Amino acid sequence: MKIAIVCDWLITHAGSERVLGEILQCYPEADIFAVVDFIPSTERYFLLNKPVKTTFIQHLPFVKKRYRSYLPLMPIAIEQIDVSQYDLIISSSHAVAKGVITGPDQIHVSYVHSPMRYAWDLQHQYLLETGLHRGLKGALAKYFLHKMRLWDVRTAHGVDYFIANSNYIARRILKTYRREADVIYPPINTEHLRPSNKKENYYLTASRMVPYKKMDLIVEAFSEMPDKKLIVIGNGPEYKKIKAKAKHNIEILGFQPATELIQYMQQAKALVFAAEEDFGLIPVEAQACGTPVIAYSKGGALETVRGINEPHPTGIFFKEQTLPSIIHAVHQFEKTHELFTTENCIQNAAKFSSGIFQEKFKTFIGDRIKNHVSSIF
Repeated sequence: MKIAIVCDWLITHAGSERVLGEILQCYPEADIFAVVDFIPSTERYFLLNKPVKTTFIQHLPFVKKRYRSYLPLMPIAIEQIDVSQYDLIISSSHAVAKGVITGPDQIHVSYVHSPMRYAWDLQHQYLLETGLHRGLKGALAKYFLHKMRLWDVRTAHGVDYFIANSNYIARRILKTYRREADVIYPPINTEHLRPSNKKENYYLTASRMVPYKKMDLIVEAFSEMPDKKLIVIGNGPEYKKIKAKAKHNIEILGFQPATELIQYMQQAKALVFAAEEDFGLIPVEAQACGTPVIAYSKGGALETVRGINEPHPTGIFFKEQTLPSIIHAVHQFEKTHELFTTENCIQNAAKFSSGIFQEKFKTFIGDRIKNHVSSIF
């Protein structure tokens, strides 16, 4: 079969790009399409150094730094990608990729990281955080997001089979598109993550510093616990704001290479994770390093972390994204930390290995191809 893989945009090697890399491991002969592609040549190994076919947006002014500003044009761009010569189309979508146009004799499988968060249930939060909740710009943004929702629902009809990256996202797909989705968890490269015999007396949080990650909330919480050390790794638009809130017990390291991040994860008492994520890779990576997690009890973390009331627990949950809730969870963790063993964390993380992802993904695709062929003949 001729196979095409369509994704939204290729800017950095993060969560959705890791999934793309694993899909390519399953189908290395596939051709790749994206709205834009600015992955540096030194980081293209996960693409198997294959060329990526892009859209007209690739050539627009200032697109490398301001590609998100061209979101209104992306539905048109994705619809101009010609995949008519392919038998199987796999879209890896968190924005517009699932909108690629396919025909009745083609199979379109969409791996959905999330329906567009900013257009659906997180719209009001997005508008407030970006200052687009009022005024003329706000009115235009609301109108545009309304149009995006209409387009997003319409293009869901062009997908033959949905895969969600968590049960949480499967529920969002059902709510948004009224479609059922199978769940295949994203892959974690657990082979490169090992526990350390040495544990240090600090907590760790690591993420891109954007509002919904709530990194500022974690820093504020530890500022009120001066006897507890926190190390913060990450960069982003809120870096200066977060750094200004840090007290003497908090160390802001900014961006760190993967090898350094892994070392900090291995030696931390626990990872603190306050975001409502679709899945969330870093809590699983921390557990693969033998480190328990203190996480917000919503989103994908509920599926990747075993709470204190579960067999073989690997972490503590806090119910609200507030300072008292985080502080209470940290104190609770310290009282019960002996329950969260290295072995429990490693065994739980092993469920999300690359090998398991590839096996489940290829089985899913193979079964759907058989069903499709049998329905035609």
